Amino acid sequence: MTAGFTGHARIAAPGATRARLRRAASPLPLLRACVMGGFGSAALVPASPAAALDPVLDPVPAPLLASAEQAEGPPLDLPAAPQSREELVGEDRILAFEADRLAYNSEAEIVTASGEVVLRSEDRSVRADEVVWYRDSGRIVATGNIRFVDETGNQLFTDQIELTDEFEAGAMEELLIALRAGGRLAARSASRADDGTILLDRAAYTACPVTGEDGCAKDPSWRITADRVIYDPDEARVRFRGAMLELFGARILPLPGLSLNTDGEAVSGFLVPNIRVTQVNGLELSGDYYWRLADNKDLRLGAYVFSAVAPMVSAEWRHLTGTGAYQVTGYLTQSSRVADLTGQATTESDPRGYLFANGRFQFTEHWSLTGSIRAASDRTFLRRYDLSRDDRLRSTVNIERIDEDSYLSLAGWATQTLRINARQGQIPIALPAFDYRRILEDPLLGGEIQLQANTLALLRTDGQDTQRAFAGARWDLRTMTGLGQVVTFSALARGDVYHTSNTRSTLTEIYRGNEGWTGRGIAIGAIDIEWPFVGEAFGGTQVLKPRLQLVASPSIENLAVPNEDARAIDLEDSNLFALNRFPGYDRVEDGTRITWGLDWELQKPGWRVKTTVGQSYRLEEKDEIFPDGTGLSERVSDFVGRTEVRYRDFLAFTHRFRLDKDNLAFRRNEIDAAIGSRRTYLEVGYLRLNRDIQTVEDLQDREEFRAAARVAFANNWAVFGSGVFNLTSAEEDPVFAPDGFEPIRTRLGVSYQDECLEFGFTWRRDFITAGDAARGNSFQLFFALRNLGFR
Repeated sequence: MTAGFTGHARIAAPGATRARLRRAASPLPLLRACVMGGFGSAALVPASPAAALDPVLDPVPAPLLASAEQAEGPPLDLPAAPQSREELVGEDRILAFEADRLAYNSEAEIVTASGEVVLRSEDRSVRADEVVWYRDSGRIVATGNIRFVDETGNQLFTDQIELTDEFEAGAMEELLIALRAGGRLAARSASRADDGTILLDRAAYTACPVTGEDGCAKDPSWRITADRVIYDPDEARVRFRGAMLELFGARILPLPGLSLNTDGEAVSGFLVPNIRVTQVNGLELSGDYYWRLADNKDLRLGAYVFSAVAPMVSAEWRHLTGTGAYQVTGYLTQSSRVADLTGQATTESDPRGYLFANGRFQFTEHWSLTGSIRAASDRTFLRRYDLSRDDRLRSTVNIERIDEDSYLSLAGWATQTLRINARQGQIPIALPAFDYRRILEDPLLGGEIQLQANTLALLRTDGQDTQRAFAGARWDLRTMTGLGQVVTFSALARGDVYHTSNTRSTLTEIYRGNEGWTGRGIAIGAIDIEWPFVGEAFGGTQVLKPRLQLVASPSIENLAVPNEDARAIDLEDSNLFALNRFPGYDRVEDGTRITWGLDWELQKPGWRVKTTVGQSYRLEEKDEIFPDGTGLSERVSDFVGRTEVRYRDFLAFTHRFRLDKDNLAFRRNEIDAAIGSRRTYLEVGYLRLNRDIQTVEDLQDREEFRAAARVAFANNWAVFGSGVFNLTSAEEDPVFAPDGFEPIRTRLGVSYQDECLEFGFTWRRDFITAGDAARGNSFQLFFALRNLGFR
């Protein structure tokens, strides 16, 4: 715009109070109101692309001081040349303005600005085709393509507006309000009440986009129509009278007492109910009331009504404090349950429920506290009411101190098993679990030393008790030779002390250890050499990296101490070059071994292919700590590897494998693949463990297939489905004796989803019965209105 006139003036507003709005969260694109189109009484079309980037008007140019104070006589058209004026009329507000033309009638005290007119007063602004300022009354009337922006970024579009002496909107016709926090209000007419609220008649509200990608007006997915809307700028609140929810133009649901905040903050109120039908509980209707107590705390109260069982209630409390945040969630009901899950099936009617709480608090820069509580009344409550599919619940507490070169943790945890055949008395309680580590830079030959101290106490009500403590140090030095070889020297020294009792209660003998006190020493040395080669291939860059590692350790008393944290041992690509290929501290691989590996990576535009393969050779056998089938029990290990293929965001493929060294049979075969976009995709997963380990309960064979797919159609519609299938045979798992093809859970549904609306229908079938959580079908209808505060 070419500014033909710029200036400043002060408007007196004696006895008036300026209304303030709380600041909104995010900007909205600039939009222009039309009296035609599909949203209520006005449609929105974009303004210029530049204007769509920022709702705040351009800053006022520095005025050129000149005098127009003595103008007299008839109205005067000022030329389109930069002029300015500043007049002190009062103390409360300064009015800055720009215009192509300015006419001033000194007798009637009327200033008329036309062309590209922009008025600014503190944080408010008006853009219009013409503005008439009645100086004697302080009244301002703007006409033509008006955009009024308040101090929070909310924008008002209309063709005529009357501004008060406080630069606030008065009477309007055919207007639209674009809220900066999201949402648009359109009305046939509006006026300002004496208390400062704006009254809109025959209004409509939506949080949906009302223009398409081509910039043309479109009908929103949903809108709320009302006989009257009351907009309170002081409270940043919009209240509806006679509100009705419309979906795709159809009036479907009255919404009495509806209100929302214009600053995007949540408000108290009822949330959209959910409808579901399950095999065990029958028809389920659930609803929640959200209670916003303050900006930093809220409460959600829920109720569940079932046709086949007693009702259930729930509550969720959330609180943000000065040092952290925490939340507490609980469910409570009374229903029949299977009292004896392993013997004769009997039912009892008891109070049942679930408690979940977690939080984190940062006391200082270095000290923090995290914790969680998860507890259920029985083993089938969560599954029966479809709250969780977890088979164990862990409660934890952890005090941590973290700085640049040290870490300290004092923790404890307890686990509640939800497995049908598991004994709770065999599940340990860990208290305390202490771990301290410190890094010393460059203390020896330019390397790095990490010191560590650790203690752990495991207590069982019906099983073995174990206490462990150790202290150790690890040294690493990484260097490069003149030929480009990367050489890493490592050394580890550690001393352990164990105390165990009631070892006979542990069924697997190699996990027990000796009764009473036991000590051992650990020393490991290693040299690791990597030699990368870089070159061009297939239109991209390839990296070939051979790797060789030598690890040596004297004999370690492994079976003399219990095994609590290193049971799930299996040779994988992730632990092939580890100093200790056991996952925990209780077992340490000793002896001397040589490990070789080969990494290859190709990168080209859009593509990335990465593969690795390796094997190790031990100078002596260690079958007493490595069960047959783990790939490590013999001198020559199995082959392990991983292959990854990625193409942009469209394709991801990962294959992990372990091949038998004698016959190249797959002992581990794991595939994860995904193809497609976010709207249409296919995901598959496959796992086969064929290790023939029958003596250790933690290393059973299994085979599993899982798949999920989504197909989008007709712009916003989609069908989706997923399934998990157990392919394990009776020979692979003699305990449960599966039949080789056993569906675990399947799901199928259809949904609609756009920028502000989501609804759909889902059918799910569970094939596993666990006590009163019986197998069967469940049907759910879900509905969500986004940007309206409930889902």
